[in-house]
Amino acid sequence: MPDSGNQVRSSPSQGLGRNIMDMISQVSPRLRAPETLPFRLAKFGIGQVVKHRHFHFRGVIFDVDPVFANTEEWWLAIPPAVRPRKDQPFYHLLAENDEGGYVAYVSEQNLEADDTGEPVGNAHTSLIFDAFEDGHYHLRPRITH
Repeated sequence: MPDSGNQVRSSPSQGLGRNIMDMISQVSPRLRAPETLPFRLAKFGIGQVVKHRHFHFRGVIFDVDPVFANTEEWWLAIPPAVRPRKDQPFYHLLAENDEGGYVAYVSEQNLEADDTGEPVGNAHTSLIFDAFEDGHYHLRPRITH
């Protein structure tokens, strides 16, 4: 049978993987591997207590987005002079301030570690965390993934 150049062949020296890659390059030489987006490791972790650098509140992290993942409307509501970059981790916090507890969404550049060792005064912490020890919350096992 004549070699059409489209058959998958494997030999001990080439291996099936090499033949498949050769076929892909023959079929579509313009196809490239998708470029990966740059990413940063998050500076803070789930269960860590943090405080805002500019506003008077603190909170415990319960989720992390690798980059901004809120609405454009939310983004544009931030005054341009203090609007953070989108290409950084954003943290979901169970937050507290002098008026009570709430959920906050804060960029990494606007957070710093809270070193008070005190728990956060947000009534919802017990829904997500089961303990507070040594200044850190422990995530409930039933909601980890």
